[in-house]
Amino acid sequence: MKKFIALVMAAAMALSLAACGGAPASTSTPASEPTSASTPASEPEQTDAVSADDIEDNMTSADGTYEIAFITDVGQLKDKSFNQGTYDGVKLYAAANGLSYKYYQPANGDQATDDDRYNAMKAAVEGGAKVVVCAGFMQEGALRRAANEFPDIPFIFIDGYPLQAKATEYDNAGNALPNDSPILTNVAAIAFQEEQAGYFAGYAVVKDGFEKLGFSGGGGGNNPACCRFGYGFVQGANAAAAELGKTVDMNYSWEHGANFSASPDLQTMMEGWYANGTEIVFACGGSMFQSISAAASANDGYVVGVDVDQSAQSDTVVTSAMKGLADAVQWAVAKVYDGTFSEIGGVATSLGVAEHAVGLPTAESSWRFETFTAEEYNALYEQVLNGELTIDSDYNNLEQEYSNLNLNII
Repeated sequence: MKKFIALVMAAAMALSLAACGGAPASTSTPASEPTSASTPASEPEQTDAVSADDIEDNMTSADGTYEIAFITDVGQLKDKSFNQGTYDGVKLYAAANGLSYKYYQPANGDQATDDDRYNAMKAAVEGGAKVVVCAGFMQEGALRRAANEFPDIPFIFIDGYPLQAKATEYDNAGNALPNDSPILTNVAAIAFQEEQAGYFAGYAVVKDGFEKLGFSGGGGGNNPACCRFGYGFVQGANAAAAELGKTVDMNYSWEHGANFSASPDLQTMMEGWYANGTEIVFACGGSMFQSISAAASANDGYVVGVDVDQSAQSDTVVTSAMKGLADAVQWAVAKVYDGTFSEIGGVATSLGVAEHAVGLPTAESSWRFETFTAEEYNALYEQVLNGELTIDSDYNNLEQEYSNLNLNII
C-alpha cells in the first residue's frame, strides 16, 4: 500500500517509509479509548497542486445546497491548528471532486452547548449535506442526537470514538450502569495516536538541549487527544534525559485552556513560567498557541506547536507535534462517495506511525533544532514503526515517578 499521508504529512515529514496494510478495527465501547488501528484502504484524492489556503472558506452553491458540511465544537475556525487543519481536509476533497461545502458554526462560540452543536448539524442536513464532519470530543452529545435522528446521513467524528445510541448513565456512586444500546453505524470515529507525536517532540527538545520544559493543554484535562499528547511529551522528555544522563524539569497544566482559546490569563501564566526559567512550552490547544507564543516572544522563550506545522506562525516555534487531520478527513469522506463507509462506520479507527499519520515536520523551513538532527529523528521514528519502541497511551499513568524528569503538575 502506498503511504497514507500523501499530502500534508508527506511534505512536512519528508520520510521515505511505506505504510502497513490491515483491516478496519473492531468496534469498541464508547466508554474506553479507541485503541485498535485501522489502516486506510485507499488514499485521499491527489490535490498536491492545490493548497487549502487557496480554497475559499465560504463558497456559494448554485442550488443553495451544500454536500459536505463541517462543524466545530468550540474555538475559532481559523485557529491555525485543529479546527483549521480538519476543515482543510473538507475543502481539499471538495475542491478536488467539484463538490459544494459549508462550515456551520454553532451559536455562542466558545460557550456553545450541545443544543447549539445539534442545531448546526440539523441545519447542515437540512441544507443538503450528504456527509457531516464533526471536529472535537465535545461533539458527543449533539452528535448522538443527530445521528439517531438522521440515520441515513454519515457523520465523521474527528478525535472521536464509537457512540452508542443511548448515552451511558451512572448511579449515585458514579458507577456506569449497563448500556446495551447499539453502536451508531452512521458515525465513523477517527482518532490519532497523539502520544507518539508528543513523545517525538519531548524527546527531540531535550536532545536539543532544553532542560526546563512546560506543557499547557486544552480541554481542561478531559480531552483524550490533548491528554495523549501531553503524556507522550513527558515520556519522550524523560527518555532523552535518561540517555543524556541528566534530569529535566517540566511544568504541566490545564489551567486557562478549557475552551482552547487565547486569553490574557493564559498569557500571564505563561509569562510567569518563562520568567521563572521555563525554556520551552508545548502549546497543546488550538488558539491557546497565540497566548503562549506571545509570552515566549516577550521572554526569549520557545514553543512546541500542535496538530499542524505551526513554524510559520512564530519564530518561537522549534517544532510541532503533528497529526494528519486534513488527510484523514479526505480519506474518510472518500469512503462516503466510493460506497465503503460501512468499513469505518461504528468502529474505532486510530491512526499513528504505522499509517504515517503523526510525527514532526522535517522540511528545511520547519526544522529549527540546533543539535538534534533529522537523521536522529528518522531513526527514532523507525524504532516506533518496527515495534522496537512502544509508547504508553494510557494517560492515567501520568502521575508516576520518572527516572530523569521532575514533573510539576499545576
